[in-house]
Amino acid sequence: MPQYAETLEKLFSRRRFGIRHGLERVNSLLHHLGNPQDAFKTIHVVGTNGKGSTSAFLSSILSEAGYSTALFTSPHLVHFRERFRINGVEPGDERIMPLLDFVMETASEETTFFEIVTALAALYFAESGVGVAVMEAGMGGGSDATAALPGFMTIVTPISIDHSEYLGETTAEIAAEKIAIAYPATPVLCGIQDDSSIMAIASYTAKNGNRLYRQNEEFRINAASDGISYHGIEMTIRNLIPGIPGRHQIQNAGLALAAAEVAALGGMKKITSEAMGKGVENASWPGRMEKIAEKPDVILDGAHNPAGMAALAGALEDMEYDTLRLIFGIMQDKDIDSVLSEIPPDAVIYAVSPSIERALSSVELADSCRRKGFSCHDSGDLSSAISKAHKDASKDDLILICGSLFLVGEAKARFSGFEYQGIRG
Repeated sequence: MPQYAETLEKLFSRRRFGIRHGLERVNSLLHHLGNPQDAFKTIHVVGTNGKGSTSAFLSSILSEAGYSTALFTSPHLVHFRERFRINGVEPGDERIMPLLDFVMETASEETTFFEIVTALAALYFAESGVGVAVMEAGMGGGSDATAALPGFMTIVTPISIDHSEYLGETTAEIAAEKIAIAYPATPVLCGIQDDSSIMAIASYTAKNGNRLYRQNEEFRINAASDGISYHGIEMTIRNLIPGIPGRHQIQNAGLALAAAEVAALGGMKKITSEAMGKGVENASWPGRMEKIAEKPDVILDGAHNPAGMAALAGALEDMEYDTLRLIFGIMQDKDIDSVLSEIPPDAVIYAVSPSIERALSSVELADSCRRKGFSCHDSGDLSSAISKAHKDASKDDLILICGSLFLVGEAKARFSGFEYQGIRG
């Protein structure tokens, strides 16, 4: 087995530790690595939906402004190295693998997969001389490994029920966990939330001296036929066309624009309205309304919970097609009935089992779909589903692959001809 594959296998084996609360292990690891997180500024991005897209918009803006900007995201779609981008470029295997070997050798036996990956990101970004890193949290906030990096700003994207076994049973409980990542007296940018979530966030920021900027209060974004208009704290930018497609991306772009403006007001003077506009328009994010084939169109989208699926359904309303053919796979821990309730009722569903542990079997998923009244085929695996959907489709149909980022990554690898390195965490 090549050394590269051996190293990844050792890393992936750390999944046996699962998810562990507390920052002691990652703090210790960073200390033994020389505290690389102190070499750059960090912006934290937490929430349930839109974290990746908001992070992509913001990192694009900062890069356009001339800052050496890192972007840390999870999970990856196809390749492990996708998690670590600098000015939009991911590292080669020859760059990231020696650093991963070093981090693995330094880490204690109890250090988890995500803690090691977070420390690796900090080390790679520090050694590459970046000025600012946009760090997308994993599922958590205050107990997330990324919280070990001192943030000068926190962005909270819309919160909904997800990962309840770790984060809480209500959106208020989840919001309290997410916002706990914000360092005292630093600005917090908050996307649109339900009342209980915003109360939890406002309570935390009031106690810790954080200045809170709320979407539709201190800043807003409006859509029109000629693009979107941002009305911020001190500036207005009009006629923007977000580079990431989908109606729901408008709000994510607005949140990123507000974060950029607050950063500019806080001293990052190179962030101009021109850089903000270009950053939004040049942003890209794989696996979000990403077209990978035509006639019929094949689109990938990472929607995997009720709120994400509702946003996807809204984006579908802006598209023209004859029949929606939905290749759908989901994890066992998701609220399946609520997710299915957001899918257009006339969709033809091809149920699959994503190639990852904790995936719901295609048999169980197909049964759930049929109980909801959908026309559904139990396709088993992704390859069979793609073949069946193409056989059934006309050139004017739409084939949409969604329900899990891992399924989206598997599909992207298949269509691109790459090896799939799917992994949770």
